[in-house]
Formats: sequence, C-alpha cells, structure tokens
Amino acid sequence: MELRTEPFVLNIGPVHPSTHGVFRMRATLDGEVVLDLDPVFGYLHRGIEKLAEERTYGGVIPLTDRLDYVASMTNNLAYVLTVEKLAGIPIPERAEYLRVIMSELQRIAAHLVSVGSFFNDCGAYFTPFLYMYRERENICDLFDMVCGQRLLYNYMRIGGVSHDIPEEFLPALRKFIPRMRERIDEYDRLLKENEILLVRAKGVGILPRDLAINIGASGPTLRGSGVKWDIRKADPYSIYDRFEFDIPTGIQGDCYDRYRVRVEEMRQSLRIIEQAMEQIPSGEIRSDVPHLVRPPVGEAYAHVEAPTGEVGFHLVSDGSIAPYRCHIRAPSLMNLTALRDMIIGWKIQDLILIFGSFAITMGEVDR
Repeated sequence: MELRTEPFVLNIGPVHPSTHGVFRMRATLDGEVVLDLDPVFGYLHRGIEKLAEERTYGGVIPLTDRLDYVASMTNNLAYVLTVEKLAGIPIPERAEYLRVIMSELQRIAAHLVSVGSFFNDCGAYFTPFLYMYRERENICDLFDMVCGQRLLYNYMRIGGVSHDIPEEFLPALRKFIPRMRERIDEYDRLLKENEILLVRAKGVGILPRDLAINIGASGPTLRGSGVKWDIRKADPYSIYDRFEFDIPTGIQGDCYDRYRVRVEEMRQSLRIIEQAMEQIPSGEIRSDVPHLVRPPVGEAYAHVEAPTGEVGFHLVSDGSIAPYRCHIRAPSLMNLTALRDMIIGWKIQDLILIFGSFAITMGEVDR
C-alpha cells in the first residue's frame, strides 16, 4: 500500500544572533525530507557600507569589527590594507609582523568557535564546545593584554596598529603554542574517528568542486571541496610570502571535510606565528599618518584570507576625509549561495548540520 504524503512548509528562524545569526530558512518538507529551501536574508541589516560613507577613513575601523564579530582582527586588516593601498601609506616592519601574529591568533580563535559549535549541531551538546572555548579564552587573554578588548578589538590602524605588545606578551604566547598543539591532538583523539560524527558528517552536504568555484566560495568551504586556494599564497598580502605553511584541503567537500580543514588550519596558523615570533624586529608600530586621511581621487580593492574566507573592501575616494563609496566582499554571503543545492534531498536534522558546517556570521551577510 502506497502512503500518500503532502508537502508542507516549515519556517526555521530567524533566531538569536548567537545561533549562527538572524537567518530564516523556509523549507518545503515531505515528512523529514527537504524538497526545497528558500534562504531569507535581511533580518540583521546594519547598513555598514552606507555608514562608512559618512565617517572618516579612520572612523570606519570600529564598524569592521562588527562584520564577522568572531574574527574582528582580520576584518580590521582587510579595511586598513585597502585605505593604505588607496593612499599609498607605508607600513613599518614591526607592525607587519604584529598584524600577522594577531591575524593567525584570530584564525585559531574563530575556528575553535566554528568547530565547537559544529559538534554542538551534531548532537555532542557542550563537551567539545567548552573544551574549545577553553583555548579561545587563552587567545582572548592575549588580545586583552595587547589592546584591552576580548571580542571587538579595533586594533589595526591606517599605517600600522594601535598598540605595541607588552613585555609579557611574547613569553605568554610561547607558552600557549605548545599547549595549543597538545589540545588540537586531544580534539583529534576525542573526535576525529568518533562513530557518531562519521555517520552524521561523512558524505553529508557535499559541495562539488565545480559548484564551489562557480559560486565564488572561499575559505574552508572552498578548500573542503578540494580546491587549493588561499589568498595568503595566491595573492600574498602584508608579509605572508616570508612564511612557510601548507594549505589543507578536503576530498569530497562534505561536512566532515570542512571540519577537518579548519582543524588543520589551526596547526598551520601555529607554524606561521612561530616564524613571525622568530623574525619580528624592533621599531615603530605605526607610520606618521594624519588624523584625517585624505586619499587622492581613485579607487582600490584589497582582500585577506579571513577565517571564513575572502574578505575584501572596495573603496572609492573623491579626495575628501570619508569614502565616497564602500563595498564589502563578504565570504559568508557568497558561501551561503550554495546552501539550497546542498540541502535538497537531505533530512531536516541534516539541514541543521550542513548549515552549521559553513560557520557563517550574519553580521557580514546583512551588512
């Protein structure tokens, strides 16, 4: 006897920002199977691009903190690199090394949140999440030591950084690195071959390589699909061409591969930080830049490899103290364009896991 069913529409979200952002999924279901999905954006529209056009170039930096609020340092960096490119501002050597150290610490901190919350979505509840937040707190302690903030850092400046590192920073960082390596190994022993994780994530939510490239995906979402693309290597910015590190990639682009790429990237970030600590020179931390920067008439684009993917700023100058136009290339938005194709045919419980594997932040989607 054939069982007759009738599709129905289920609205998932919008939800509180702490649960992957204010995002709504309108899912058409046949029982538990997803027949169609309509992603709905716009619940957290902040208008950052328009606000930037009413502020001075330096006054825009705190706005960039709020884009991906789990990775503020790299947002700061992408913006100031664009202003420096537009205005032709040089950067002191010491500031370049400090930028790299902070960016890689930020990558580790962001991946810890992403991986921990991913296991929460798998049903592991709080154990892996709290383990990873333990290490993230250590990184927040380091950031606090440098700039007095634990989430929204406002650390990068046009021409350098806001503060030099205190005397106790490098000794504390040297203690953190081997401990972090041990913790990553601990995560692997606990989770890498976990039977529940393998069943839930292996082969689930596959993003084919061609589709990942065609939608402009970036970061672990792209590299999880086997594409060896990292802006730190492909288009080196700052001083990344001075460091040796590898680009981890996945095999088939499933949820498991995206998780593994993030874990391996944490190991590579530790390698970069160690090299930067060995090479960091003394000297100035900021160029002599006027309080009100007035770039010449023109436009510029600069991008960085943020934890989520490629964050880029396109700025247009009319010669005044504020950007004439500002547009942000947000990786979370680009990566989410594949969500519908990846979810159709899977069940409602897989939908939550696939969505979580993107590790998006709605602050940079509804910017």
